[in-house]
Amino acid sequence: MYQWRKFEFFEEKLAGKCSIPEEVAGKIESCSSGRGKIVLGCDDGTVSLLDRGLKFNYGFQAHSSSVLFVQQLKQRNYLVTVGEDEQVSPQLSAMCLKVFDLDKMQPEGSSTMSPDCIQILRIFTNQFPEAKITSFFVLEEAPPILLIAIGLDNGCIYCIKGDIARERITRFKLQVDNISDKSNSSITGLGFRMDGQALQLFAVTPTSVSLFSLQSQPPRRHTLDQIGCNVNSVTMSDHSELIIGRPEAVYFYEVDGRGPCWAFEGEKKFIGWFRGYLLCVIADQRNGKNTFNIYDLKNRLIAHSLVVKEVSHMLCEWGNIILIMADKTALCTGEKDMESKLDMLFKKNLYTVAINLVQSQQADAAATAEVLRKYGDHLYGKQDYDEAMAQYIHTIGHLEPSYVIQKFLDAQRIHNLTNYLEKLHEKGLASKDHTTLLLNCYTKLKDVEKLNVFIKSDDGEHKFDVETAIRVCRAANYHEHAMYVAKKAGRHELYLKILLEDLGRYEEALQYISSLEPGQAGVTVKEYGKILIEHKPVETIEILMKLCTEEGDQTKRGTSNGTYLSMLPSPVDFLNIFIHHPQSLMDFLEKYTNKVKDSPAQVEIHNTLLELYLSSDLNFPSISLFDIAGDVNLKTRRPSGVAMMSKAKSNGKVSVEHDDLTKEKDHLERLEKGLQLLKRAWPSEMEHPLFDVDLAIILCEMNSFKEGLLYLYEKMKLYKEVIACYMQAHDHDGLIACCKKLGDSGKGGDPSLWADLLKYFGELGEDCSKEVKEVLTYIERDDILPPIIVLQALSRNPCLTLSVIKDYIARKLEQESKLIEEDRRSIEKYQEETSAMRKEIQDLRTNARIFQLSKCTACTFTLDLPAVHFMCMHSFHQRCLGDNEKECPECAPEYRSVLEMKRNLEQNSGDQDFFFQKVKSSKDGFSVIAEYFGKGIISKTSNGPTGSLRSGSTASSSGF
Repeated sequence: MYQWRKFEFFEEKLAGKCSIPEEVAGKIESCSSGRGKIVLGCDDGTVSLLDRGLKFNYGFQAHSSSVLFVQQLKQRNYLVTVGEDEQVSPQLSAMCLKVFDLDKMQPEGSSTMSPDCIQILRIFTNQFPEAKITSFFVLEEAPPILLIAIGLDNGCIYCIKGDIARERITRFKLQVDNISDKSNSSITGLGFRMDGQALQLFAVTPTSVSLFSLQSQPPRRHTLDQIGCNVNSVTMSDHSELIIGRPEAVYFYEVDGRGPCWAFEGEKKFIGWFRGYLLCVIADQRNGKNTFNIYDLKNRLIAHSLVVKEVSHMLCEWGNIILIMADKTALCTGEKDMESKLDMLFKKNLYTVAINLVQSQQADAAATAEVLRKYGDHLYGKQDYDEAMAQYIHTIGHLEPSYVIQKFLDAQRIHNLTNYLEKLHEKGLASKDHTTLLLNCYTKLKDVEKLNVFIKSDDGEHKFDVETAIRVCRAANYHEHAMYVAKKAGRHELYLKILLEDLGRYEEALQYISSLEPGQAGVTVKEYGKILIEHKPVETIEILMKLCTEEGDQTKRGTSNGTYLSMLPSPVDFLNIFIHHPQSLMDFLEKYTNKVKDSPAQVEIHNTLLELYLSSDLNFPSISLFDIAGDVNLKTRRPSGVAMMSKAKSNGKVSVEHDDLTKEKDHLERLEKGLQLLKRAWPSEMEHPLFDVDLAIILCEMNSFKEGLLYLYEKMKLYKEVIACYMQAHDHDGLIACCKKLGDSGKGGDPSLWADLLKYFGELGEDCSKEVKEVLTYIERDDILPPIIVLQALSRNPCLTLSVIKDYIARKLEQESKLIEEDRRSIEKYQEETSAMRKEIQDLRTNARIFQLSKCTACTFTLDLPAVHFMCMHSFHQRCLGDNEKECPECAPEYRSVLEMKRNLEQNSGDQDFFFQKVKSSKDGFSVIAEYFGKGIISKTSNGPTGSLRSGSTASSSGF
C-alpha cells in the first residue's frame, strides 16, 4: 500500500504528549471509555476514572488483586469489571465479576468514596470449570438485560445473560472446535452483531473465525475462516463487520464469510475503528519501531501516520483517539475540521481527493457543491471547458446558476451552456430567464431536434415556464412549437393568440374554440372576440349562440329553464367584442332574443338593442372602407347594396347618393324594429317593462323618435307629455285624436287634456276655428270647463272671432237659465216647507194639543187607561210600550236617522282633508262649498254667546 497518499488529516491534542496521572500507581491491565470518561484497571486491584484532559477524577478498590478486564456501559452508568479477589476456599475460584453503579457513591474511609457494588458473580462454577480469561465483552440489550461473553484459553466462551444486578441470570457455554494445540485455541477476540432480531457472536482464535447464532437453541456455530489473529488485533466496524489484523493484511468479515482484504504489511499490535477510519498500530520488524496509521479506506489514503513507542492500550473518547504507552505516557490524536483538510487539498490542487473526501464523510450538499465549484473553476482556468461544465452540473441546486452561465456566454461555448441549462430544467430549478436563454441557444444553433425534445417531452409535466417558452418561440418564428406548448399546457388564450395574431388562421381558431369546454371557450372569446368579429362575424356569432344557449348540450336540461339559463354565459358579457361592429352586435342580439324568451339579462339586452335600433348613424366598417369581400354578413343581408358599392369606385356621386338612400332605408327599418321592441317588451298585462324606461325615453328624445316616445308616455300614463309632443309638432289633427283617445273619463282617460288643448289653441296665435269648435263640443259634452274659463282662454288668440263660440255660449246660457229656474222653484218649495215647520213648532210651543185617537197605534185595540200620548199625535197603551220608553216607537227610527245624519255632518266638519279632496276632485268646486253651507256643516264662527236666537239655541262655533 505504498502507493497510497499520506495526508495529515489528524493532529495531536492536549498539547502533544501527556501522561497518566500519578494517582494511578499500579500497572494498567485494562481500560475502557464511555459517558465522557476513561476507566483504567490496574494490577493492584484499583480502578481509576479520568476526565477530559486525562485528569484524575477518583479511584476505588474494585478487587483485592489485579483487574483483568473493565468495560464502561453506555446506556447506564454501570461499570463491569473482572478481577481476582481473595480466595475464600480452595473449591471456589478467586476470579469474579463485579457490577458497580457509578451514580451511587458510598464512603469507603474517612476521605475516600467508592461506587456502590450492586452485584458480585463467580465466573467459574462446577458446571463452568476454571480457565484463563483471554477476552471479555459486554453487550447491552434492553435495560436491565446484559449479555456478557467471556473468552477462555481453552476455546470455550462462557455467557451470562439477564438482570445481573438482581442475579436473574442464565448461563450457557459456547465451544469452538477442539484443537490439540492449546495455544491456538484461546479466544483472542469477541464481537456482537444484531441482524434484525437475530443476535450473532463473532469469536476469533489464532487459527479460526467462527460465528454463533444465539437465537437458535442450542446456539449454532459456523466457521467463517481457518485463520485468526492474536489479542488486541480484533475490532468491530460501524457496520457490524468483524475486523482482524494479521501480519500480511487486515481482513473484514460478514456473516457469510470473509469480505474485503487490505494488504497492510507488518505485525498488527492494535486494531481499532474510529468514525469510518481504520486504526492500526503496526510493528516494523526491520527497525523495531511501531507506527500508528489511520487509514481512510473509502478514499484509499492514509489520513495520519506517526511513529510511536510501545503501545499498551488504545481507546476512543471525546472525539479523539487515545494511545496509552507502556511507560504510562499517552498520545491524544484528533481529526482536523473539514475546512482545514480541504484547504490542504486545494493548495495541492487535489480536487478529486477533496470531492471524494466530502462525499465519504457525508458532508452537507452545500459543502460538496463548494468543492465541486472550486474544481470547476480550476478546470475552467485550464481551459478544460467540457470537464469544468461536468463539475458545475453537479452543483445545480446549490450554486447560483448565474455564476456558471456568465462564464459560458461566449458563442464558442454555447454547447456547454446548452448542456448546463438542460440539466437545470431537468431538475426543475430553471427560472423564466433560464428558459429564455436555453430556447435562444436552440434557435441560435438551429437545433430543431433538441428543441423538439425539449418542447415535446412526454414526461407529463413541463419543466420550464410555459409563457416564457411560448414568447421565445414566437419571437424566433417557431410558431408550431409555441402552439404545441400552449395546447399541452392548456393555455388556450396563448394558443389562440398565435393563431390569430401571428398566423391569421381564423377558421382554425374558431374550430379550436368550438372544441373547448364552455367556460374556457367563453374566456377565450372575450379576449379575442374583437379579431374574430372583424374577420369572421357570422361564424363567431354562431359560436356565441352556442355558448349562450347551449344548443348542442342537452345534458343540462334536467333543471328548470330559468335555472338552466342562469348557468349559461350572458350575451352582455360579450358586448365589448362588438365595440367597432354594431351591425354584428345587432344581429347577434336579435338571434338571441328570438331564441331565448326569458333570459335573466333581457333588460340589458333590450336596452342595447334599443340603442342600436334608434341610433341615426349606425356605422358599417365594411361599407365605409369598401371592404366588401371581408364581410360575408353584409353580402347575405343586402346584396343590392353590395352591387351598388362595387360601382361606387367609378362614379363617386352615384355611390354617395345610393349610400345615403341605403342608410336612410336601414334607419327606417331599425326605427320600426325599435318600436316593435318597445311594444313587445312592455305588453299590456305587465306593470313594468323589460327595459329601462328612463333610458328608452332618453334614446327616443336624442334620436327624435316620436312614435316610440308617444308609446312610452302613453304606457306611463303621462298624457300631458303625449299631447305636448303633438303640440311641439303642431299636429292639430293628431292632438284632437289623441285627446279623444286619452281624454275620455269613461275609459280611464284624463278630461283635463281638453282644457290643456283649449289653452294651446288660445295661445296659438293663428286661425284654428275649426279645431276650437271641435274641442268645445267635447268640453260641452263632458262639462269640463265653465264658460267663463273658456272665454278667458280663447280671448288670448287675436285670430279667433266671437262667431267661433257664439253657439257654444248661447247653449250654455240656455242651460244656465234652465238651471236657475229649477233652483228658484226648489228655493220656493223649501221656503214653504220651512215656514210650515216653523208654524208647527210655534203652535206646539203655545197651544194645547188635543189627542182624539181612540185606538192604540201599536195593537189597534180600543185605547183605555192607562194610555201614553206623544206630540206626534200617536197614542199607545202603557202596556204596549217598553219600560222607560220615552220616544214614539213609530217616529223614533226616522228621528234617529236624522240625528245620525246630523252627527256625521258634524264629524265631517272637522275632516278638512276630506273636504279639500272633494273640492279638488269635483268638476265644480263651488257647488261642494255651497252644499256644505246648505247642510249647515259650515257656519259662521263667533267669539262668544250672542244671546238668545229665534230658534232658541246658540250659534255653533264649528267651521273652517
